[in-house]
Amino acid sequence: MFDPRGSDLSADPAYLSLGSNLGERESAVLGVARTLETSGIGRCVRLSSLYETDPVGCPAMDVFINAVVEFESLLCPVDLLKRLKAMEKRMGRRGGRNEPRELDIDILTMGKTLVDTEDLVVPHPRYRERAFVLIPLRELAPRFRCPATGLGIDELIDALPERHGVVRVSGRKTIHV
Repeated sequence: MFDPRGSDLSADPAYLSLGSNLGERESAVLGVARTLETSGIGRCVRLSSLYETDPVGCPAMDVFINAVVEFESLLCPVDLLKRLKAMEKRMGRRGGRNEPRELDIDILTMGKTLVDTEDLVVPHPRYRERAFVLIPLRELAPRFRCPATGLGIDELIDALPERHGVVRVSGRKTIHV
């Protein structure tokens, strides 16, 4: 098992899920991609289109803007998590889990690295169940394979019970997925 406090990391691509359902949603999500590098967290390689998505776990909330960012970082997973949580707070996050929030950043994967601690699990334990993560991830990495299961992105999407509620709103014309 990988020691999450170690420093022997390669610069394998990692993926973050970004979301916001309060305030300037688009600006919050786009701001993360710009802030990764300026804050010393890593380098943004690519950002998916923005997707408007139904909330999961609390249907009374406003809809989210979500995206996935591919990035490179030499930080160990625990340090990365600390820096991302600090970024969320600086960018206005006040809400907790399953509450409306200005910004939510989740570590989806870090190359082939597997982490399972009390504070952090990588790959993210629920990303394979979320269309709002998998659909933008497929846009960036159509050959992506889950480091924990070996399943390809299309297999993960096909296994979703529902895929509705994810609408691409940036880039080209709006496309219902």
